[in-house]
Amino acid sequence: MKSSKPSKTIVFIHGLFMNPISWASWINFFESKGYRCYAPAYPFHDGDPSALRENINPALGNLRFGQVIDSLSEFIDKLPEKPILIGHSIGGLAVQKLIELGKGLAGVSIDPAPPEGIFSLKWSFLKANLTTINPFRGNSVFLPSVKWFNYAFCNTFSLDETETEFKKFVVPESRNIPRSSTGREGRIDFKKAHNPLLIIAGEKDNIIPYSLNRKNFEAYTDKQSVISFRIFAGRTHYICLQPDWEELATFISEWINGLNLDV
Repeated sequence: MKSSKPSKTIVFIHGLFMNPISWASWINFFESKGYRCYAPAYPFHDGDPSALRENINPALGNLRFGQVIDSLSEFIDKLPEKPILIGHSIGGLAVQKLIELGKGLAGVSIDPAPPEGIFSLKWSFLKANLTTINPFRGNSVFLPSVKWFNYAFCNTFSLDETETEFKKFVVPESRNIPRSSTGREGRIDFKKAHNPLLIIAGEKDNIIPYSLNRKNFEAYTDKQSVISFRIFAGRTHYICLQPDWEELATFISEWINGLNLDV
């Protein structure tokens, strides 16, 4: 029988080039509001970012988006209650997929990577993403440069500021996660009824332009399902760690409270 108590569990899902450490401040924010928070790592992503950069596991190169979804589903299925899902970038797409699979009471997709069939010809999208998915690099693990990270994530930061963030948070990444997410593994049934979903976009995001997030949002067609969209001015793909990230977290907290979710 469904309980009348509101869900107080949140699962944070990191994006590419990040791991659970990137959610530390968000976990503190939501724990202070009474939530139980979890931030599971993708396979081969757990640990100190500097150590992961220095000792790259070659098995990481074979990791695909479908395996990430399987890993997250397994984690969620072991929780005592169905959680609220909050994800960034490819983690935002993971939220969309997990909501489709019925794994979350509600989902928040922040700057989500595009599902199958959603595409942009904007130059910043092509420039930032082609470096990662480069088909000529096979299954090699990709460790980006500070310069690339500055363009793709931190384009309102100086290079020195970007380097500081890079050292704290950036991890090596599988090229096969984003490659596979654009095909069948990243397919979303936009006609299917779904639990509440919020898609958030950063106005100055280079790698996932806000126009692409809007296309993603507009692709959903079930009129009975709750879906919301919000653009945050001045925010880049580093939206979850930019100064004043608390404004974003507060907006999400208020959106969740407005849903009156019950377990």
